[in-house]
Amino acid sequence: MSTVEHPERGGFALLSRMKPDRRLGLYALAAAIVVFVVGQLIQPGFASASGVKTVLVVASFVGLVAAGQTLVVLIGGIDLSVPWMMNSMAVLLTTAAEGSSLRAAWVVPVVLVAGALLGAVNGLGVAVLAVPAVVMTLGMNGVLQGLTLGLTGGFTCASCGSSAPPVLAGAVNGSVLGIPGQLIIVLLVAVVMTVLLSWTSFGRRIYATGTNPRASALAGVNVRALTIALYALSGLFAALAGILLTAYGGKATLGMGDPYLFQSIAAVVIGGVSILGGRGHYLGALAGSVTLTALISVLLAKDMPDYGRDMVYGVAVLGIALLYGRSERDEA
Repeated sequence: MSTVEHPERGGFALLSRMKPDRRLGLYALAAAIVVFVVGQLIQPGFASASGVKTVLVVASFVGLVAAGQTLVVLIGGIDLSVPWMMNSMAVLLTTAAEGSSLRAAWVVPVVLVAGALLGAVNGLGVAVLAVPAVVMTLGMNGVLQGLTLGLTGGFTCASCGSSAPPVLAGAVNGSVLGIPGQLIIVLLVAVVMTVLLSWTSFGRRIYATGTNPRASALAGVNVRALTIALYALSGLFAALAGILLTAYGGKATLGMGDPYLFQSIAAVVIGGVSILGGRGHYLGALAGSVTLTALISVLLAKDMPDYGRDMVYGVAVLGIALLYGRSERDEA
């Protein structure tokens, strides 16, 4: 009897020895596979090569925003300014570039720097002025929304600027060896984030600060500077997502960043990043992005209305959050 159960216990023992965030990252990946299987049963062809590729491309935009969200959540923060950070930077891109590939060569760096500077303002408010992250970033979101609507007159960018530069559209919508350009960009981001979080002193300072900011400060970590840097990176990733989303769709439209607030936070939670800080990894958040996008795609295939989709993936996020909470209690 015991010999029959031994392999099963061994499998569970292997999972139990893993860190909770890595374990939930695997759960997120397994959940994505399950969603693809269910999608294939509901809509034949959903899990085909082209279907999976489409889901991965759409999920990559969530994954980009989730990169910045992961960094600030790891220190116990949150960035609620990403919707209009994306949107305002997209408007800046199309207005300044005027559809010119030559202009894009200097406009894209300017937009990325602008996103990083605005993110740094969020960090200054949180770290130096002690404004709660929710209040500071939500206020920044409102400011950017007001400025963007004021400058555009409340119209889409078809009337306030021009289309995305062809060089950007070609890079995002093209492919290399059959791999879409957008996925290549996200894979590069994943490599950079993995190296940053896993093998650098900067990454170790992030986890230390998220675990215990006071102890980290006493150990010599400049917590204020670190916080400002991470919010700046969150702004940069949101700006990058806005640029690539504009290139993918051909134009920037007002409100284009709105869905990415909840989805980026949900992806981070589903991927096993603790909302209390100190635990988690970007690869888990990336897996969470795929799971969430695949789930939404299945619901769209079933023609489920918006409120139904919101309820379903809201329940999914709550379920994962409860699972994470239980895992943390088991570790304690």
